[in-house]
Amino acid sequence: MVTATALEAELLEIAGSVPDPELPVLTLHELGVLRAVHLSGTDSVEVELTPTYTGCPALEAMSSDIERALHAHGMREVTVRKVLLPAWSTDDITAEGRRKLREFGIAPPRTGRDSGPVALELGRTRTLADEGAPDPDPIRCPHCGSTDTELLSRFSSTACKALRRCLACREPFDHFKEL
Repeated sequence: MVTATALEAELLEIAGSVPDPELPVLTLHELGVLRAVHLSGTDSVEVELTPTYTGCPALEAMSSDIERALHAHGMREVTVRKVLLPAWSTDDITAEGRRKLREFGIAPPRTGRDSGPVALELGRTRTLADEGAPDPDPIRCPHCGSTDTELLSRFSSTACKALRRCLACREPFDHFKEL
């Protein structure tokens, strides 16, 4: 295992503090997409970035923002490399990122699920326990905390979010889907 230098750790912190262009309430560190920073000279650095999904349209903006932040910190040459393995997962979102999503009005992805692919379920759209078997991990409304929610659309403003509505407070909200 290679230990990061003090400068690499500092550059990782700077790159990690860049806001996500689609969810500016989160930093790239909190979203879990920033993998590593490697010095390749005194003023040259390579950054490893994993998109939330292969076709993520925000990857270019993330890369430009990282380059700008590291250039401002004195790095002459900044290379941002897309890394697809290991694939990004919603498990990579930090606890702080989940808290910020909730405060921003987006239901964070649920935790504690088995690793591996998430099965696509086209059946139920409501999370009420009285619709059959109780959901052991219901999607909670980020506004009032109710588990009485329904799916309005499998896709929201981005492909990684779904649009839901709380049946208790009647407010719509995004749910960051588990991946």
